[in-house]
Amino acid sequence: RSVVNNRPDFEHGPDQPTHAALEAAARAAGLEYRFLPVDGAYQSPAQVAAFARLMAELPRPILVFCRSGARSARLYLAALQAA
Repeated sequence: RSVVNNRPDFEHGPDQPTHAALEAAARAAGLEYRFLPVDGAYQSPAQVAAFARLMAELPRPILVFCRSGARSARLYLAALQAA
């Protein structure tokens, strides 16, 4: 079981949890955790490739998240198209 966080630290304010806090919680729950922050408006080819590697390497099921889910969905679709 794994978690991939695509949300940059402090996106939409300082009251949001940092990736370090989220990683600690995920690992305490026995989950793998990866931090791949991406901008909401643009995902680079290198970020898409890194995301595809994570999808191939991490134990399933994999929870991928960002603020709204849109950029994570775009990364997922781009990784599928690149395969």
